[in-house]
This record gives sequence, C-alpha cells and structure tokens, in this order.
Amino acid sequence: MATPAVGAPLAVVLLALTAAAALLVRLGGVGRAREVVAAAGRAAGQLAAVSLLIAAVLRSAGATAAFVALMLAIAAVTAAGRIVGRRSARAAGWCGLAIAAGVGPVLALTVLSGAVPARPVAVLPIAGILIGGAMTVTALTGRRTLEELRTRHGEYEAALALGLSSRDAALEVCRPAAALALVPVLDQTRTVGLVTLPGAFVGVLLGGASPSAAGATQLLVLLGLLAAEAVCMLVILELVAVGRLRASEGAQDRRGP
Repeated sequence: MATPAVGAPLAVVLLALTAAAALLVRLGGVGRAREVVAAAGRAAGQLAAVSLLIAAVLRSAGATAAFVALMLAIAAVTAAGRIVGRRSARAAGWCGLAIAAGVGPVLALTVLSGAVPARPVAVLPIAGILIGGAMTVTALTGRRTLEELRTRHGEYEAALALGLSSRDAALEVCRPAAALALVPVLDQTRTVGLVTLPGAFVGVLLGGASPSAAGATQLLVLLGLLAAEAVCMLVILELVAVGRLRASEGAQDRRGP
C-alpha cells in the first residue's frame, strides 16, 4: 500500500469528501452539516500543525511526555463537553481522571515490559491511540448513563424506596447503558483482519516490518484499548452513580446522583 501523494488531486478529493458528507447530512435532516465541515477543517489544520511539530516533539522524552499530557487534557475537555453539554472544568477534571486511570497503567505495562520500546517514536503513537479510544468510551459512557438515569427516573426512585442507597440505585439503572460503550472496541477486536486492517497494522507494514510483527503490534493495541476502555467505563459509571458527573443545569431535575 503506497501513501497518497500530497498535491492538488488529494486536495480535490478531500474537499469532495467533505462536501459530500455535509450535503448528505443536510439532506437527511440531521442538521449537522456545519459540524461536518468544521470537523474536517479542524482535522486538516491540526494534522498540518502536528506534522510540523512532531519531529521536534520526538527529539526528547520530556517533549513527548508533555505532548501526551496535552493530548490527555484535550481528550478530557472534549469528553466532558459531550457528557455535560457545556464547558466545565470540574467535569473535564473527572474525565481526565478516568482517561488517565485507563491509559496510564496500560501504557506503563507495555513500555516497562519491553513490549513497546521506550523511545518517543514508539511510545507517542501508542499513547495517542489509547487516549483516543479512552476519550470515546468516556464520552459514550457518561452520556448514556446520564440519559438512562433521566429516562428511567421512576425505576431509580423505586430502587430507593426498596432501601437501596443512591449509588446502588443509580448503578442498577446505569450498568446496561454503560456496557454499550464497549461495543465499538469489542466489534473492532472481533472483526480485525476480517473486516478492517487497522492503522497500527498498516503502519507497521509500511514501516518495513513483517506481517507477523504487524499483527502482533495490532493485537497489542487492540487488547490495550480493551483494558484501558474498560477501566474508563467503570470509573465514569462510578462517578455518575455517586453524583460527581451531572448533566448540564436544567437537563435533569432528579435528586441524588
């Protein structure tokens, strides 16, 4: 597989894909055409900036660690915005805690065990993949559990009436919804090599490694994602159950967590 040539043809294709996605969303009445265009523009700008910065970042372990910390902070803010519907430093802090709790141990295990070389050029991509997956499952878990508590308010109140604590009642209602947040990574793991050839596999192949090495790298990434996302899901579930994460003001009027 060759890399795409950077030039006018690529630019035309990218613009056409963005326009098509925005048009389809608009025609479908979803109302997110502007978000599609904005997301595409941000992706282009951010990747251009990262392309210029990455060489400098990879020159030292300190710069790499700082860049990973920046990625984690941005992931926390993004996930918090999806969960509470507004900017909230408090929610971002809790989301950052959940993401770090999932990514930190997995990244430490892979590096300290020698499975991933302790070099910036190896650590940074793995960290980025783990943080990205953790961000997604954090946002999905938070949104789905809060929506579940809102729509199944009567069941929550009934559980309280039966003598359950506020936390236990919330967990009874939220657990099924939280489990759904793991469906994407579970499906990706089940179908790897059959439906898709993920980025880590293709990237290692393009780097000149053998197919077996590429497969081992991709397996490490997928199982690392499973472990990290499972931790994130459980942390966010607990934070919602004890009332640390709440929907935006006015979105719910229930008492308790």
